[in-house]
This record gives sequence, structure tokens and C-alpha cells, in this order.
Amino acid sequence: MKLKSILNTVNKWFSDTPERALDQAYKAALMIKAIEDEHFNSQKISLQYSDQSRSVISYFEADLNKYLKTIKVRLAEFKACRSVFSGSEPPIIDTSSVEAIEKPAQYYPLELNEQQAVIIDKLNFIDQITSRYSEKKKAEPSASLIPLSQNKDQVFSLQDQDNQALTLISESQPSGQPEKLDGSGVVANSKKMTEKTGILPRSIVETVNRIQRELDPKAEEEVVSKFRKSKLKTVISIRFILTLIIVPILTQQITKTFLVSPIVDSFRSHDDAGVFLNIDMEEEAYFELHKYEEKLRFESLIGMAPEVSSEKMEELVKHKAEEVAEEYRGRSANAVKNIFADLLSLAAFALVIFKSKRDIIIFKSFVDDIVYGLSDSAKAFIIILFTDMFVGFHSPHGWEVILESLSRHLGLPESRNFIFLFIATFPVILDSVIKYWIFRYLNRISPSAVATYKNMNE
Repeated sequence: MKLKSILNTVNKWFSDTPERALDQAYKAALMIKAIEDEHFNSQKISLQYSDQSRSVISYFEADLNKYLKTIKVRLAEFKACRSVFSGSEPPIIDTSSVEAIEKPAQYYPLELNEQQAVIIDKLNFIDQITSRYSEKKKAEPSASLIPLSQNKDQVFSLQDQDNQALTLISESQPSGQPEKLDGSGVVANSKKMTEKTGILPRSIVETVNRIQRELDPKAEEEVVSKFRKSKLKTVISIRFILTLIIVPILTQQITKTFLVSPIVDSFRSHDDAGVFLNIDMEEEAYFELHKYEEKLRFESLIGMAPEVSSEKMEELVKHKAEEVAEEYRGRSANAVKNIFADLLSLAAFALVIFKSKRDIIIFKSFVDDIVYGLSDSAKAFIIILFTDMFVGFHSPHGWEVILESLSRHLGLPESRNFIFLFIATFPVILDSVIKYWIFRYLNRISPSAVATYKNMNE
């Protein structure tokens, strides 16, 4: 009986495979429909139906490709399993009818039951969604192939424009259907040639299109919609920046006060705890105590203070030594607390980054809009300010102060060799990265900004 029950369960699982595969494909189609309704005004997921940035469109296209692949695989599974499990089931015909007995060769249409109607509705919905993307690659290039910037300052030579256009056209074609090229490498497709050259100048066509958009009754609604999206993008970006700053700071302060401090104080008893955490603290304490003793002797010799006997001098120095020891014992304990509190703060920072992937994409788009909106002189000024501050002639002094402050904060000994080695290597590496970024990225999206930067730098 147990074996029979297991066999029945396995058989039922296999028999339900077609329905289960169809449900998964249907859920993937529903996810695509939800993205279309929420972000693309119920249109297909494409750059031409949304005013969002290319990074956001690429994010949605990645989800779209995942859902389309799921639909394709699950529909293939549905068809294959249905042919296996439904092939042996004969069609149900009502043989009790007299006409059916007298005319066995005639076809009798069957009424669909409720389950079959649901399956047909799901298949129709899936076909309706996937039909929009069956010719996607032929209709338009993907967002990832669009140039990184359409900045008005971007200057390309005619040869570079032709090469880029040919690259975009060739990459946007589906595999196995290459475009026909003539001897000069120009696409022979008449439609694309018309779009590229055109009968009228492109500026006139764009002006006419702009006038049509302005006279469109829905133009005001589109402007308001774009403003709302821009406002939402700004709010999300500012909120993300504040979260990225405030959460780690609050985590560091709260955990240090209420969690780390009680634990560290319980393990470091007042009598057994060491006074100095490193040799630098010890030297500072000795210097402070020696300075105090010399101050007392100097004031006594010049008459600014009454003459102090040797016993009184020893008593004052001892009292000062106890104060110095208590101070440095607290600094040592505080450095240990800072280490654990900073680790928890770093974990909170990583958690915010991990939980805010969507906000990071929106923030990147927000920063791109700000950077592309700056003038060439403003871009050059920011680059010069950043490079001079971190890799310029006076930057070693700033790095030295930062590293010394960090060592004091964590209670680490200030190794001059490490500081000098860091200053000799890290700014050089950072300078090389900035120059490489200017050469490979900025020179491509805004060559006029690079020219302005060179003129200002000279």
C-alpha cells in the first residue's frame, strides 16, 4: 500500500507538470506586464517609451530578458509534457446521442471545460505579451548600445561617426541575418539609408517634430510627468545619500555607547588594565609629565610661584602622574571601543549598499544628469580641484594628517615608514587612474571638457 501511494504521488506530480510549467510562464508574463504598466505607460519595455536614464532602462531590460527566457523554457516544457501525458487520452464524445451512433464519421465539436478555458486564456495572455518583443532586436538597438552621452559638446570626426553607426547597426541585427554592405561599407537597406540621410535636413525635421510635440494636447501632461519623475529621482538620491551617511554614524555611536563600552569596561578592570596601548602613547605621557615638572621648577626659580621643597615637588609630580595615567588609560580603552564600533558601522554601511541596489541605479542616473549638465569649465575645475587635493604637490601633507588621525582613532602606533610608503604609492596610483579615466572615458563623451581641462592645467 505504501509503494502504491508513492507511485500515485509520483504519477500525479508528473501529470501536473504541464500545468505547473504553464503557471510559471504565466507568472513571468505577469511580471513583464507589471513593469510595463508601472514604468512604461503600458507600452513595451523600451527606451522610446520612457524618459528614464539608460542605466534604469538596462536594469529593466535585464529583468525582461530573464522573464522572456523563463517563458520560452516553460512553454517548451508545457508542450513536451502535454504531448506525453495527453497523447494517450482519447477525445471524450457523448456516445449516448443517437446522432453520434448513426453518424460515427462526422466531427462533433466539444465544449471546453473550465480548466481548458483557463489554459487557453493563459496562453493567449502569454502570446500577447511575448509578441511585443519577438522583433525587438530588429526594431531598435538595445539601451546598452546607445552612446554613453548625447551631450551637445561631444565632438566626433565624420569617420568616427560612420564607424560608430555601422557598429550599432551591425550589433543590433539578429544573428544569422547580416546586413548587406556595398563596396564602401554603407548599409544597403533602403529604409536605414533614408533614416540616415533623409530628404530634408535633420534639423528641420527635428524642429517640425518639436512643434508637433508642443501643439500636442498631451504635451502638458508629459511635461508634468517628466517633472514628477525628475523630482522623485532627486528625492530618492538625496534620501540614499543621507541614509548612507547617517546610518553608519548612528550605528557607530549607539553601539559604542550601549553595547561595546559595557563589554570592554567589564573585561578591562581598573587595576589590571594597561595604561598605554602602544609606544607612542607612552612617549606622549612621559613628555607631558616631564614638561609639567620642568614648568614647576621654572616658575619656582623666577619667583612666579613660592619655592617648592623636594618632598612637595615629588608629591605634585606624583599627583600629576596619576592624572596622566588615568587619562591615557581612558584613551586606550576608547581606542579598543572604536575598533569594534567601527567594524559594526562598516557592516551597517555594507548592509545599506546591499539593500539599496535599485537606489544606487537611480543615484547613478542622478549624478550623470548633474555631471552632464555642467559646463566644460565647471567639469575642468572639479577635476583640477580633486586632483590637486589628493594627488597634487601639497597632497602628501594631507595624507599624513589623515593617516595619523586614523592611527590615533584606532590606537595603532604611528609608523612613519608605513606613512611614507603609502604617500609614495597610493597618490601615484590614484593619479594614474584619473589620467586613464580622462583618456578613455571623458575624452570620448566630452572632448571639449578635456581641452578646457588641459588649458586650465597649463
